Amino acid sequence: MVKITWLAAIALLLSSFTVWHHNLEEAKQLAKKEHKYILLNFSGSDWCGPCIRLHHDVFASTAFQQFADTALIMLNANFPRLKKNQLSAEQQKINESLADKYNAKGIFPLTVLLNENGKVVKQWEGCPDSQINVFINNISAAIQTDKGQ
Repeated sequence: MVKITWLAAIALLLSSFTVWHHNLEEAKQLAKKEHKYILLNFSGSDWCGPCIRLHHDVFASTAFQQFADTALIMLNANFPRLKKNQLSAEQQKINESLADKYNAKGIFPLTVLLNENGKVVKQWEGCPDSQINVFINNISAAIQTDKGQ
């Protein structure tokens, strides 16, 4: 009985974490397969306070993770500054390419909702001032509007 409880707890814990992808082409393939939208976030994980707050307070929340698991493919383009946090040269190139296409002004944080083909549906600058459920509703509304076109 104890083993089953521990296994169930571990499975629940693992299922509550949203998977972040780091490659647009892979995210688009998965979005097409699962009929989901892509939420691309530009962050500076070790220097941008609002980016850190967005990941901690919004993206890591249970409500957002449950929504993301059903509706979104999460894609992160991280631009750390500290040497110890640097990404591989390949990942840096991928992130720079994403920035060139979707964040030419270098806004941090910037969250961009993309359809499965990589077309911008809507974008949000900074960390949402409203409650998590309002942000989720804004994303849902943008998805519904895009589907209706």
